[in-house]
Amino acid sequence: MVEPRLPQSTVRFVDNYRRAYQHLFSDVRSFEAFTSLHLGLVAPLPRKSLPAIAKTGGLPNDQVLHHFLTHSPWQVGALRYQRLSLILEQIQRQPIVLVLDDTGDRKKGKTTDYVDRQYIGKVDNGMVSVNAYGVLDDLTFPLLFKVFKPRRRLKAEDVYQTRLQLAEKIIQELLDFGFHFSLVRADSFYGESHPFLTVLDELKLLWIMAIRSNYGVWMPKEAEISYSAWRAFERVFANGETQTRYI
Repeated sequence: MVEPRLPQSTVRFVDNYRRAYQHLFSDVRSFEAFTSLHLGLVAPLPRKSLPAIAKTGGLPNDQVLHHFLTHSPWQVGALRYQRLSLILEQIQRQPIVLVLDDTGDRKKGKTTDYVDRQYIGKVDNGMVSVNAYGVLDDLTFPLLFKVFKPRRRLKAEDVYQTRLQLAEKIIQELLDFGFHFSLVRADSFYGESHPFLTVLDELKLLWIMAIRSNYGVWMPKEAEISYSAWRAFERVFANGETQTRYI
């Protein structure tokens, strides 16, 4: 069986970013584990488990990666700061479109922190995160994410925050970091939240939000209401599948 190999352009890309992150690690083994994990995440693997990533990265076993994730002396905050700094440098501080979205991952049991029975596309056992992406021209890139912590799974040091509050916090952190937004976009969960939209208005951010077809709003007396016909279109997903939707 032929092991999947990364294109040379991808290897060069990761290599450049490896050099940008090297100073964050105090020992060589931690840095090697970081680069192997980085390569594994972008490799065309059918399943991105630690054993599969270790094999692709040429490691003798996956214990090196386990140790890196659980005991190695590196700081998540420093890594995140460097990543966001590199993004700002690459986009030359141009205004970007900010996209907010929730992601739910189904999990068995409750061993993992903050896993609970909650809405993840449907009500099921899993974990939810609030994610922020940047869009510049035809390029989409991840910015920040925060894990939603259900009330029943809070730790002693945790403070409960709703998903909307986490989204507000992400926006403020990105603004403080130096990002500029030409537009903020999100689905109806955000578009139907008056407090969230008020925060965007207070920050003087332009926004376009989705709302459900049966969502009612109060209009000013002088407003003119017009209706256009719904049109069907084929939504094409990254895996090639299509789905009929309406606009």
